[in-house]
Amino acid sequence: MDVKYDFKTLEPKWQDAWEEAGIYRVTESSDRPEYYCLEMFPYPSGNLHMGHVRNYSIGDVVARFKTMQGYNVLHPMGWDSFGLPAENAAIQRGIHPSVWTKDNIANMKRQLKSMGISYDWEREATTCLPDYYKWTQWLFLQLYKNGLAYKKKAAVNWCPSCATVLANEQVVEGACERCGTVVAKKDLEQWFFKITDYAQRLLDDLEKLPGWPEKVKIMQKNWIGRSEGVEVRFKAAATGEPLPVFTTRHDTIFGVTYMVLAPEHPMVEKLTAGTAYEADVKAFIRKVQQLSNIDRTSNELEKEGLFTGAYAVNPMTGEEIPIWITNYVIMDYGTGAVMGVPAHDQRDFDFAKKYGLPIKVVIQPAGEEQKEDLTYAYEEPGIMVNSREFDGMSNEAAMEGIADFMEHQGLGKRVINYRLRDWLISRQRYWGAPIPIVYCEKCGMQPVADDQLPVILPTDVEFKPSGESPLKTSPTFREATCPRCGGKATREMDTMDTFVCSSWYFLRYCDPKNSEQAFAKDKVDYWMNVDQYIGGVEHAILHLMYARFFTKVLFDLGLVSVEEPFENLLTQGMVLKDGSKMSKSKGNVVSPEDIIHQYGADTARMFILFAAPPERDLEWNDSAVEGCYRFLNRVWRAVVSYLDVVQKAEGPMDTGSLSQADRDFRRVVHQTTKKVTEDIAIRFNFNTAISAIMEMVNAMYNYRDKTGEQGGNPAVIKEAVEKLLLMLAPLAPHIAEELWHLAGKTGSIHQESWPAYEEEALKQDTVNIVVQVNGKIRDRLDVAAGLDGESLKEVILASEKLAQWTTGKTIVKVVTVPNKLVNIVIK
Repeated sequence: MDVKYDFKTLEPKWQDAWEEAGIYRVTESSDRPEYYCLEMFPYPSGNLHMGHVRNYSIGDVVARFKTMQGYNVLHPMGWDSFGLPAENAAIQRGIHPSVWTKDNIANMKRQLKSMGISYDWEREATTCLPDYYKWTQWLFLQLYKNGLAYKKKAAVNWCPSCATVLANEQVVEGACERCGTVVAKKDLEQWFFKITDYAQRLLDDLEKLPGWPEKVKIMQKNWIGRSEGVEVRFKAAATGEPLPVFTTRHDTIFGVTYMVLAPEHPMVEKLTAGTAYEADVKAFIRKVQQLSNIDRTSNELEKEGLFTGAYAVNPMTGEEIPIWITNYVIMDYGTGAVMGVPAHDQRDFDFAKKYGLPIKVVIQPAGEEQKEDLTYAYEEPGIMVNSREFDGMSNEAAMEGIADFMEHQGLGKRVINYRLRDWLISRQRYWGAPIPIVYCEKCGMQPVADDQLPVILPTDVEFKPSGESPLKTSPTFREATCPRCGGKATREMDTMDTFVCSSWYFLRYCDPKNSEQAFAKDKVDYWMNVDQYIGGVEHAILHLMYARFFTKVLFDLGLVSVEEPFENLLTQGMVLKDGSKMSKSKGNVVSPEDIIHQYGADTARMFILFAAPPERDLEWNDSAVEGCYRFLNRVWRAVVSYLDVVQKAEGPMDTGSLSQADRDFRRVVHQTTKKVTEDIAIRFNFNTAISAIMEMVNAMYNYRDKTGEQGGNPAVIKEAVEKLLLMLAPLAPHIAEELWHLAGKTGSIHQESWPAYEEEALKQDTVNIVVQVNGKIRDRLDVAAGLDGESLKEVILASEKLAQWTTGKTIVKVVTVPNKLVNIVIK
């Protein structure tokens, strides 16, 4: 049959056929086990990039493979469609964010369909549509009513370029993660979620996620930052007001020679107001406010400080110590107050040396004389000195004794501290979910009633980079009715961080058309949790932490039955070109559409899966893309050349009548089936799976050469072609479907069962043995498989070729490795 591989015709043909037949639509079913495969949904920026292609190709292989294994697979897609880019586009281009977003979604959806991804598009969710953000608002209210959402004035990260607040996690090395502008501090009334209430559970439950990469779990552990210590009750000497200090080194309490407060600490103003130090302190604070928290906690920062003129009292010694402010202590950790122990902390030591502060030794190495004139801080374990009744104890033992003493005397208490801060969700932007709160002069802050949701974004707004929410420019949005008294009220003008929208979207996919609930519990219970989640490691802290938090809250409220959203996590590597991440500024972007137009979607998918293991970065290679295209053409020619044989082959295979060539080829087919199955199911090693399929295709051509005009055994050929196409189906779905139908099959190949392999077919009749003499290879012989050592020795020693190396020599020893090697030692 002379049929050419015309991907430009066959790919859209099958995409239309799959959509018309609805083969990817799923519903809850008790007939098959469920499997939920999910890739992180994209921001609709306008065009897919190669990172998208990699992410979605990986997910599609998993979804198709699991479907063929007999699972009822949920594989949805949607759009994380609120956010700054749409609003910036509105400012720059004079187009409404909804129009810009809608157009981008349409284009990217078309591109995804051109890749042949097996999404159930009837479950599509778009976070910027009222039917979605209504339930984002409803979920906000559930947190609010349960004490997990609150508003307070706080110093927040402010990006002057984006004109909005950023969460701590959105500040990278002191700059806005989106635009790179240096972030400043600003005091604003802001909404927070109490994620800190869940800090310990978020930490503990990481151990319940063996299917997550260890590096991601470590990143989350470090961000949560659990530490055990004591909160020591220092007091201001002049007023007696408390100045609590959290420390993990309470064994050094007798060595404290000064205290440091964060410039933002509320006591700083009280301690300096009306004093000779006030002006200098305010100037120092303004200087420090120019630094980000990342800069201030960096080891490379030059430590600077200023004496406030005030003193604190050490509760264990009664000594008055000077209070300083510095650029390296922040309010976001502990109490914002730090005790200075220069003899036993190198940072404190350097600070004390710089400013001439006392250094007092309270721990010394065991068996050594006490040193007073230190050249560096002693931070190792040792023996307590200058510490009253604790002298002579090891500092580890003294830790417990000092903590007990402070608790008994009311001087301090054991506490657990976390680096994690509450999640700041307020954004002074338009294109986000409105926060469903109103303010009534009579009733105060009031939640919007459920039956008044959604609070719709108005369209009569002006987009100006003013730093205030564009919602304030809407004459219709501000005015509201108090849900409690029915009087006049004003709406909350902030919108929610877009990470709120993406913290529950995987639940909406389970029940996307529900207009009465965010999701029905029975449907969520059927599908959740997500069996395989796929996305970039850059979301390890932000999205993944927030999604875990939301799921735990919803579990506690009885809305879901799982405490963790994602059972297994795959973080795919980036796609690089010329050693760098693809970007327009570097001029190294490769367009997926260009590749699909030139080579087809199947080639694009095969390359992206073959070029590297999924968790590693992938270097773009034009010649390798060409190589994948050539391989698919080899597959096409091989299968097409056998179509007549496949269509005419009848009856079961008579394995007893197979020739040696038949058995050898059939063994390769079953070995390949076994390897591809294990590579996809167990390891996600798509690259080695594809390599094995390539070797099988080579064997198919070799088999044709060996069988010559006879053309080979029809049953063996039919089995090989069917298994080849079934294994290729998740990887290159279009060509597999086309060849399946050319071979006379009915129904979609993607609804067929995954091919099995036979253990009997894997057995070898003969094996090739390496023959060595004194460690040097002298021959290779084909012998019967499975010979024991003694039998193998007899066969090898009978070889005529071996005689030239052993004649006239004494055989000292024969070492045999059955099925592999024989080494003859002579002298």
